Amino acid sequence: MGSKGDILQVGTNELELVDFRIFKEENGEIYEGIYGINVSKVREIIKYPKLTELPGVPEFIEGIFDLRGVVIPVVDLARWMGITAPQDRKVNSRVIIAEFNNILIGFVVHEAKRIRRINWSDIEPASFTSGHGVLDKSKITGVTRIENDEVLLILDLESVVEELGFYQPEVDSEFSIDKFSGIAMILDDSLTARKIVKDALHKMGFSIIEAKDGQEGLDKLEELYEHYGDRLSDELKIIVSDVEMPRMDGFHFAAKVKEDPRFEKIPIVFNSSISDHFSEERGKGAGGEGYLVKFDANVFYAEISKVVRSHLKTHS
Repeated sequence: MGSKGDILQVGTNELELVDFRIFKEENGEIYEGIYGINVSKVREIIKYPKLTELPGVPEFIEGIFDLRGVVIPVVDLARWMGITAPQDRKVNSRVIIAEFNNILIGFVVHEAKRIRRINWSDIEPASFTSGHGVLDKSKITGVTRIENDEVLLILDLESVVEELGFYQPEVDSEFSIDKFSGIAMILDDSLTARKIVKDALHKMGFSIIEAKDGQEGLDKLEELYEHYGDRLSDELKIIVSDVEMPRMDGFHFAAKVKEDPRFEKIPIVFNSSISDHFSEERGKGAGGEGYLVKFDANVFYAEISKVVRSHLKTHS
């Protein structure tokens, strides 16, 4: 889905979104919700398939189906958000096949409209209520204005992934976690993802500083530099950054860090639910020392240990 011919260059702080719609019926009125998902995560968009229902799964799981030999779970986004959808909208629904963490998931939407290119600086963290009832902020990572002063919401689909149990936050029993000291910084707009990474880095011995986006990450770096001065790269051992974040994305953040002589020695590892090779290459281009797909604890600990040990060896 989406040609890479029109490349989003590293450091441009832009993303492309598939604009899709979910309709809500309330008190006899129909309201149109406008939402977006990163093109990098979208494999294809298909008609609603014939599903096999599964017993004992969350009610927002419609069922599963076979797509060219791959069994894919299908999530009803309206139900996941607690929205009552008009029956006639369900008939012509589409399913967005998205890839998270190397796993394919289908998301039922009522219409798929177009692709939009948006600058992350025009996306603000969700901190508002809807005119048609309070929106659950835990399910939304960002909001941006589009034409006619309408609002497009970016859903925190990573929390769906966690609810489905696809994250693996525990290590294998024989795995030994390396211990370090010093500070680790986490950048992620998802509260769910921040908690998982924070718990993992705590187990490695780090004290944690958190930021919700790239701009806040730069602000935190400035505060740390005021405190530690030129010793900062000795104290701050690792930055673990998400890619998709409001205001400033992870690639743009990393490019700014690496061009600043005060911060350029601090290693950055991207930790993203985007699992395509193109994003990994963009991460390298932005100056990242590693790129992880959320979240496999064994892989996470091994990569963070490798990067931190390399940093310590280089600057010892």
